[in-house]
Amino acid sequence: MHPDFDRALQVGRPPNIQKLFPHSRALLVSGKVIDRALAGKGKAMTMAANGRSFLVIRGALMAAQRANSAIIIEIARSESTYCPVNFWNIARQVDALCNELAITVPVAIHADHYGIKKESDIPAAMVEIPTIFEAGITSIAIDASHMPDDKNLFANIELNSVIPSWAGLETEVGEIKGDQGLSTVDDASFLIRGLNAHGISPDWIALNNGSAHGIEATGQGIQVELTAEIHKALEPYGISGAQHGTSGNNSDKLRAIAGKTHTTKANVATALQMVGWGLEVNDYGNAIMSDGEFIKLEGEGLTEGLWQDMKGYAAEQGWNGGNYKKLNLPFEMKILAQPEEIRERMAKRVEQFVYSILVNVFNAENSADIAIELICKAGTYDLGPKAAKIEDPAEWTVAKIAERAKTLDVNAGPEGDFDD
Repeated sequence: MHPDFDRALQVGRPPNIQKLFPHSRALLVSGKVIDRALAGKGKAMTMAANGRSFLVIRGALMAAQRANSAIIIEIARSESTYCPVNFWNIARQVDALCNELAITVPVAIHADHYGIKKESDIPAAMVEIPTIFEAGITSIAIDASHMPDDKNLFANIELNSVIPSWAGLETEVGEIKGDQGLSTVDDASFLIRGLNAHGISPDWIALNNGSAHGIEATGQGIQVELTAEIHKALEPYGISGAQHGTSGNNSDKLRAIAGKTHTTKANVATALQMVGWGLEVNDYGNAIMSDGEFIKLEGEGLTEGLWQDMKGYAAEQGWNGGNYKKLNLPFEMKILAQPEEIRERMAKRVEQFVYSILVNVFNAENSADIAIELICKAGTYDLGPKAAKIEDPAEWTVAKIAERAKTLDVNAGPEGDFDD
């Protein structure tokens, strides 16, 4: 435990966390703290672990404690439709586990991919977003990347009014579509410059830089040089990168993202699910398949009987490959009803995988100390924006945004359902 942990606990927990968990010793912090800590270490990023199940969250927290790494536990809006974890219960699970396991590293609770697919989604989002912060969220990703660039910018501006100023903020340009519809310097700069003109300073930007959600099948993966080029262009705005679709990319590619770009947040979802279940994966978490089926390792993760039940249920539903993610919701109670030794080996397998990634790939080890020192130096939970307003608001009116958007060099890619 860092010697200043108690001080950080006193001043570093945002108001919603203090209200929800007044007697807690879990250091739940703004996503800003996590970003600054990894940026401060340099050539480092931490895992944003998608907590699709209770045991995945447990394993990820144990790994972060072991690595002395700051970490983000997140869930995407779409994941809440097929997982038992959602925006309104994830903070309670994390807080309970931190107290049970004596976790003393800083943890942010991130609402990932808060999706806005059309303008008519915005009024409901204006009502809903405050409720997720009331439930303990400390960081959010506004993902309006499905819409044209000007509409994406307008949505981010409008929704910012209901996001606490202290909260971590991620924005996105270019849907995550693998090697199609790649982001450009032009469209990324348009979004960030427009936000800056309106006094909004995101902590992260997510790009379509060649990654894919779920199981990586193309072999193309993340385009490091494209990412570095875009991040370089955005340096005046102090923004870091959020890497999506991490599970399917090899360790050397991920080390390059950490070492050669300004990325501080790397989302890992599918890999943690597969690892916890006891399926065979390669060193970076991509599931290995044989004749179109996953390979279950005997004596690892789930019991063999429960795995067969899950496979049978998936077959009945017509699910295969990446759609096995939909097994999380109907089988969570059955998983938690397994004997303790089975539950513990599932969580332990996640812990071992996450620890190895944090220490050997992401260079996140000991970033928890940096985060605690940042909190104590600031004396507050709110670290403020990383960049001042440098754009002229008069050049970013509604009319001028719409006109400027028509001139952008963009590649939208194909239509389709690209939700995580």
